[in-house]
Amino acid sequence: MTTTSMLRKPRTWLFIIATVVFVGVPAYIEFKLRRPVGEGPAGPSVAREPFDEVWTSRQVHLLGIGDSVTRGLGAKSKKHSYFERLRQNPEDEFEGMKGKHLSAVLPNLQATNVAVSGSTSLDHERVVFEELVPFAEDEFGLIVVTTGGNDLIHSYGRRPPKEGAMYGASLEQAQPWIEAFEDRLQRMVTRITELFPGGCLIFVGDIYDPTDGVGDAPSIFLPDWPDGLAIHAQYNQVIRRVAGRHEHVHVVPLHETFLGHGSHCRQFWRSHYDSADPTYWFYSNIEDPNDRGYDAIRRVFLNEIITQRDAFR
Repeated sequence: MTTTSMLRKPRTWLFIIATVVFVGVPAYIEFKLRRPVGEGPAGPSVAREPFDEVWTSRQVHLLGIGDSVTRGLGAKSKKHSYFERLRQNPEDEFEGMKGKHLSAVLPNLQATNVAVSGSTSLDHERVVFEELVPFAEDEFGLIVVTTGGNDLIHSYGRRPPKEGAMYGASLEQAQPWIEAFEDRLQRMVTRITELFPGGCLIFVGDIYDPTDGVGDAPSIFLPDWPDGLAIHAQYNQVIRRVAGRHEHVHVVPLHETFLGHGSHCRQFWRSHYDSADPTYWFYSNIEDPNDRGYDAIRRVFLNEIITQRDAFR
């Protein structure tokens, strides 16, 4: 080996190391760690035309049932929760959404939100059966629900999985809990319907995935969960199955809406990458939306409600 080749070898290694440091490290930060939340409106557009006339002058009661998503944890203020934005535009509403709220088309709207942060579907069934009382016969119910998400994510792998806190369970282990969730959700729908003798519409959000469909729990700072996606998918199938049994029950596609806005939002090679808005819609606790996420949820709920507006007449 010549002296020149001996000198060239260390230089080659230095060049490789420098390339890794100056290219690889920024790329790792950009595509693995950076999760910008962005600014401005988020989610699908909402048409103006449905808000050009009153849907009904009947008494309508907007009722929120569920967990922290319906409670609004992660929104910058109560008025920015999806529930409150459905009811009434906040003062700082985006220009394109001004006038697009339920109070504009349901002038005799009342609202009650009984959602509780940290609650599971077991808690929601208790609330529906033990805390709610029948509404007046001249009141039409408009019920928005988020349930089941905490059943999946609690207790974050810190304790052995159980019903209502099944994180880390195998699909086989979770099967009876999934079946129980279906029975529970069916009972809830039946009871809510009975509470509104004047009729009602129920809108249930399915459960979003902070890993953007990848299933790599460590990307959201949780222990690995090999069967997590499969169990998650079965919970969403239950929600769709129960809704499919009732003409007045409708699924709001939160899962589809949030894909591309979780832990892999910057990874342009992913199938769910959103080039128009490659931003993160989750709050710092991972399981709840941030302010822009709540804007998106408000929009998809509102769009589903719009499709059923003739039922209010």
